[in-house]
Amino acid sequence: MIKIIFNDKEKKALAFDKDNLIGCCDFIEKENVWNIVHTEVDKNYQGQGIAKQLVLEVISNARIQKKKVIADCSYAKKVLEKEKM
Repeated sequence: MIKIIFNDKEKKALAFDKDNLIGCCDFIEKENVWNIVHTEVDKNYQGQGIAKQLVLEVISNARIQKKKVIADCSYAKKVLEKEKM
């Protein structure tokens, strides 16, 4: 089972299969804006929606902390547009 963990200190969401890191979504914070700069999933796990889960985890935590989300990462930008964030 895939587990998504948000790590505010390191500014990323991480995906694990048991103890194996299989994906991450990194962001940088400037003032009240979180900019998602990179999303990556291990090639053996692609096509399962994990990247989207990672991006949505960052967005969810941004909302909790009342931050605006933008994306330089092309994949995250597509997710933001579809979710109308």
